[in-house]
Amino acid sequence: MMYEPEFWIALAQIIGVNIVLSGDNAVVIALAARGLPAHQQKRAIAWGSGAAVVMRIALTIVAVELLRLPYLKLVGAALLLWIAIQLLVPDEEGDGAGEAVTGLAGAIKTILLADLVMSLDNVIAVAAAAKGNNLLLIIGLGISIPLVVFASRVLLTLMEKFPIIITLGAALLGWVAGDMAVTDPIDKPWVDARAAFLHWGAPLAFSVAVVVIGKWLASRKTAAAAAAAALQAPVVAAVPAGAPSLHRVLLAADGSPPSMLAVQRLLTLRNDLRDQQLEVHLVNVQRPLPGDVTKFVSGRSVEDYHRERSDAALAPARALLQAAGQPFQEHHPIGDPGPSIAELARNLACDLVVMGTRGLGTHTGALLGSVAQGTLEHSPVPVLVVK
Repeated sequence: MMYEPEFWIALAQIIGVNIVLSGDNAVVIALAARGLPAHQQKRAIAWGSGAAVVMRIALTIVAVELLRLPYLKLVGAALLLWIAIQLLVPDEEGDGAGEAVTGLAGAIKTILLADLVMSLDNVIAVAAAAKGNNLLLIIGLGISIPLVVFASRVLLTLMEKFPIIITLGAALLGWVAGDMAVTDPIDKPWVDARAAFLHWGAPLAFSVAVVVIGKWLASRKTAAAAAAAALQAPVVAAVPAGAPSLHRVLLAADGSPPSMLAVQRLLTLRNDLRDQQLEVHLVNVQRPLPGDVTKFVSGRSVEDYHRERSDAALAPARALLQAAGQPFQEHHPIGDPGPSIAELARNLACDLVVMGTRGLGTHTGALLGSVAQGTLEHSPVPVLVVK
């Protein structure tokens, strides 16, 4: 069985689905443990995650059995399709309605409760990918859950810097949903006899539909938010004739090599203009945490989490500017990075935005969620993209 290609394909699906859908759970684990003394943090993560693994495996085995019943796969396919589309739509952060975690027992309780509530999508997707094979299920969860827990910071950083991971994950969920839809006991006999092509056609169609619909909804939501921000933006007086054309610059940074090139390009531009009084605003935008996450932790924990990550992302750019003797002000907004950078440039009446990019083309950047592409689409001022 383990030597069959189908086994390894299904295992890859389980691990991929679990990594994409468990990111929020990993954030809750990190936030629940961060307020504990250092010697208790590892214990809280290990015990809470271990118990969550056992609970997740038990729930998924139950789900595997339930999916053998007529119509349940069709319902699950519809639910997964909706979840996959939502992965591509920008989140709106909650207000941190949970209570502050106190003590080791409180942290473990928070981890277990959050995992139970937030794992419905994960359980359904993994159960569908396992196709009734409990051994495959246990191996897949046994590999992916510890990976998510102990490498959560790395995984989340990669997902933020390379949105294609989320796009591919959503497409994978669409594929699993399509497979579920044509393997329900109520329609599988007909598909096998008269429309066998649907075994690959439906998953492919669902994958494409997820990406197209998700990106369309995301663009509508982003455009609406940008329009609302433009209406609320302060009115800025016109610059008098003869005034310097480049005085206030917004520098977006995330600690990546391209953003460091953007810092160096800004300093070169300053020297070329011989303007030592250039007003620089340094910004790093943190993506909001889903409302599901903020239900289980306090607002203060969420704020500290965002500020810690933003400070770390700005550290390399901060050091370069300080070494060059360039004064600057820092900004740490939360939102969809591209539109948020454009909104800040508008509110600060900046003359230019400077930022790095990984070099994605226009169409590829729009499809994969490029921050530079989002900024270019919404910025009211010129954007200097460095790559």
